[in-house]
Amino acid sequence: MADRILLVEDEEKLAALLRDYLLQEGFEVAVLNRGDQVEEWVRTHPTDLVLLDLMLPGKSGLDVCKSLRAETDVSIIIVTARVDEIDRLLGLELGADDYICKPFSPREVVARIKAVLRRVHRGDTPQESGLVLDDNGYKATLSGRDLALTAVEFELLKLLMSHPGRIYTREQLMDAMYRDQRIVSDRTVDSHVKKIRKKMASVMPDREIVHSVYGVGYKYEW
Repeated sequence: MADRILLVEDEEKLAALLRDYLLQEGFEVAVLNRGDQVEEWVRTHPTDLVLLDLMLPGKSGLDVCKSLRAETDVSIIIVTARVDEIDRLLGLELGADDYICKPFSPREVVARIKAVLRRVHRGDTPQESGLVLDDNGYKATLSGRDLALTAVEFELLKLLMSHPGRIYTREQLMDAMYRDQRIVSDRTVDSHVKKIRKKMASVMPDREIVHSVYGVGYKYEW
């Protein structure tokens, strides 16, 4: 069955261009031009990925993203002409899987969509990757070897692994690591990630599993 894409874009020419490219790649495509139509559509139509513009009539793309993420695990790629750092961070904090800035080539959009859906279909579960977490004992093993993570390191890695490929900001990781809401610096997250990587490297020295995303945070990708 073809993957089903919901394209939410109010620029008619751009929407038509993207729709044609996606159809040529074998996707099923539906097009909406208002933000306040999206949630009802996703509730009533099977949808694998939402390609979501930020500047929409009816309801902003960021508000739509927040609502969708509260109700569903549908993949979301935000498309926008707004390149401000705060917009990029906010989109990722609300749960977007990727972020594309205009202008772009339709081929780039298709490639990004395929990359996100590939992660979903591949099902990068811990067991399949050889990295296994045991919640009861706060224990992580890589290729059968205990990584000897601290409780804080375990919680950080657990969040990253919950959605392979999704980028988590340092703030999101801090919230997972320190549930008592203590005040810690961004550097604390970087330090814990460095320690996790070192422990993983002792088992797999030629493989990077926790990836840095410059200016944003980290992601897990096998």
